[in-house]
Amino acid sequence: MARLYAATGDGFARLDEAGEAWTVELALSGSGAQCLAVDSADLDTVFVGLREGGVRRSVDGGRTWFDCKLPEPAAFSLAVSAADGAVYAGTEPSRLFRSDDRGESWSELDSLLELPSRPHWSFPPRPWTSHVRWIAPSPHDADLLLVGIELGGLMRSSDGGQSWQDHRPGAQRDVHSLAWHPRTPGHAYEAGGGGAAFSTDAGESWQPADEGRDRHYAWSVTVDPDDPDCWYISASTGPRTAHGRGDPQARIYRRRDGEPWQPLAGGLPEPLPAMPYALLASDGRLFAGLANGELWESRDRGDSWTAMRLEGGALIAVLALASERLPVVLHG
Repeated sequence: MARLYAATGDGFARLDEAGEAWTVELALSGSGAQCLAVDSADLDTVFVGLREGGVRRSVDGGRTWFDCKLPEPAAFSLAVSAADGAVYAGTEPSRLFRSDDRGESWSELDSLLELPSRPHWSFPPRPWTSHVRWIAPSPHDADLLLVGIELGGLMRSSDGGQSWQDHRPGAQRDVHSLAWHPRTPGHAYEAGGGGAAFSTDAGESWQPADEGRDRHYAWSVTVDPDDPDCWYISASTGPRTAHGRGDPQARIYRRRDGEPWQPLAGGLPEPLPAMPYALLASDGRLFAGLANGELWESRDRGDSWTAMRLEGGALIAVLALASERLPVVLHG
């Protein structure tokens, strides 16, 4: 049976599949948990980033937690490299840290802050600052790393973060999420504030992918582990509608074989009652987590959907999702 991990904005949730329902166990209540990452070498090891409390680590699937003592308190992004097990954490203000001992100690990759665009990084709701919104280590190359700054651009390193290329051509500057294809080296995907983009040259350059979509404020991205030409995003009409308390005007879209985006419905509420902040394709299944705590699942690449029945603790929101059954990575 499958297991999911979720960050709810308040705390952490472990969801274990039990027949036709999912058993929910909550932890870190009141912590402001907003991002998470799973160690693909040990799927009981999960890291959670807190809005004001740094990073916590669990080695028993989320039942007990340890403070990793990140040097900055506001953790906005996390990743564990499938290539070498390094743990990365991004913060506000924008700083990037790496740990090679599962969060016991951290070193700052401070050359990120030496990029020419750095003086212009600014997050519109808090224009005096910015943050590392997403970290994407390549599963095929331990030295290859993509980092998204909100708002500042999509940065790339090919030497493990020792040096950086500034915002990559064709990519969205308002980066919200990034993904690599687990089996096809060099294929990467982006959802950003102005649309979506993809790369086939390991993030060196990017091509826009917006045809067929009437909503261009993209938030979450995930890719079918079996097909690099099948990927998904969630999108709204703009930040106010996406993150406000009214109608989010949001949809989930699928793109296949380079064709225009197709909006997905097939049992999903129309309109969606809350923004789909988290999409996850894993093990032949597609999950969508909404800002109101609802979780939806598709087993046919988004053609039809069912609401997941949750038993136990209630989710106030789903900001991030990770699976205990991660896709197999083939190293190139």
